[in-house]
Amino acid sequence: MLKVSDVRPLYEDADAVHDFDHVLRVAALAERIGRAEGADLSIVHAAALLHDLGRDEAQAVGADHAQVAAQRARNILDGRSRAWVDAVLHAISSHRFRTEPMPTTLEAQVLFDADKLDAIGAIGVARAFAYGGAHGQRIWAPIPSVDVDAWDEHGDDPENHTPVHEFVVKLSRIKGRMFTQTGRRIAAARHEAMVAFFERLGREVRGEA
Repeated sequence: MLKVSDVRPLYEDADAVHDFDHVLRVAALAERIGRAEGADLSIVHAAALLHDLGRDEAQAVGADHAQVAAQRARNILDGRSRAWVDAVLHAISSHRFRTEPMPTTLEAQVLFDADKLDAIGAIGVARAFAYGGAHGQRIWAPIPSVDVDAWDEHGDDPENHTPVHEFVVKLSRIKGRMFTQTGRRIAAARHEAMVAFFERLGREVRGEA
């Protein structure tokens, strides 16, 4: 089995939102979900540890970080059985929220769910504000009265995007994207906690609480 100590150095330059702490959280969730769903935990474990390799470099050149991570993982996993490696690479390449391919195996769906679950709930709120702080975003801004479904990932005004916008545009929708029954149960509880936080935040900002 792939060792955590061997993978940790590969994430030394990662940002706070996608650092090795994120990888470890995803791995723990993936193994929890995979165990409950009957997935091959060796595939789940390896895919979770390698799913964000080279993310910063990929974004710098406009590449799909999931595909870059899969390419890097192939080199790391060289020498293992082809079917097993292909299963790990499919899980890695299909873990993104907004792009294809879709996860078609149980192990890939487990990784997808685990990665998305780390974006919601209390940890999801923390990550949204960590990202916002690193990119100079305001703490809060009102949501314009527009068709939110028509927004792209940055909303209608990228320069005024805030964690609140991220919640409306993406985070609030994640619970509906889960593939596994276990993932859906975890997502429901995390979603409730996140909704309560943003509702409270809005009241405090407006001086109502």
